[in-house]
Amino acid sequence: MSQVATAAIPARETAPDAFTRADPAAATGQLAGPLPQIDNTREVAPADARELSRLFLVRLRELEEGTREYQYARNTLIEMNISLVRFAARRFAARINAGIEIDDVIQVGTIGLIKAIDRFDPEREVEFSTLALPYITGEIKRYFRDTTWAVHVPRRLQELRLELAKSQDTLTEVLGRAPSVKEIAEHLELSEEDVIEGLVAANGYTSDSIDSATGATGATERTAARREGRPLSDTVGDVDPAMALFEDFHTLAPLLRDLDERERKILRMRFAQEMTQSEIGAELGISQMQVSRLLTRILTHLRTGMLTA
Repeated sequence: MSQVATAAIPARETAPDAFTRADPAAATGQLAGPLPQIDNTREVAPADARELSRLFLVRLRELEEGTREYQYARNTLIEMNISLVRFAARRFAARINAGIEIDDVIQVGTIGLIKAIDRFDPEREVEFSTLALPYITGEIKRYFRDTTWAVHVPRRLQELRLELAKSQDTLTEVLGRAPSVKEIAEHLELSEEDVIEGLVAANGYTSDSIDSATGATGATERTAARREGRPLSDTVGDVDPAMALFEDFHTLAPLLRDLDERERKILRMRFAQEMTQSEIGAELGISQMQVSRLLTRILTHLRTGMLTA
């Protein structure tokens, strides 16, 4: 967030000599002439800050961008109205307490404040706070949307998650039960496939440690799971050795089909019936040495075939 902080809160400029030191209350009636120098914006009362902001916003449109006077007016507006950012940030207290740094939220919200200052038109006779708050909250919401997902999903699905949550709450109150996918789709005028895709994507918003206790959704179930002491890792699949065995059998099958009947019979007696080489030799009317050589040749052929498959 260091880059955001640098862009969001410019360094305080010293008021140019052309500006006058004035009491904030005395300056509230000024709409022309030199701007008052405000040494400490934190000591300005909220009512005075509102009137001073109006004065500075009007003068900001008259000053040339890039000059010291323009920079002083713009920076002073940011500092005087930073309380709007803190006010907006308090609306997201639950998310901030969940692990988001308040300083990060303040810095992101300040970007919205700067955008409002740059785009405010005094001629519309609208209160600055009326324009600024939507800009500030919009930047904060965008920050949460882009940075708080445990798994990155497309923005379309991030926005759909919010619509699904609102729809589920509304329908639950109306129906007295959890709505079905079809009911949600009809309420939002979406296809059932889109709703299912959004519900699946919503699982990527948060993540749990593999050592955390299993639990479905409710706090009661989660508490019960903790009492049971059953970690999530107990429910996660492990490597199945039978999978490797299945792959080996799948590769071996066509190689076995290529053997002649005698060779398959020798393998069946040795490995399926677990007969000794001497017993196989007696069964086939050959010596134990010949059986050994045949087994070695057959197994070498099969082993080479599996390695090259």
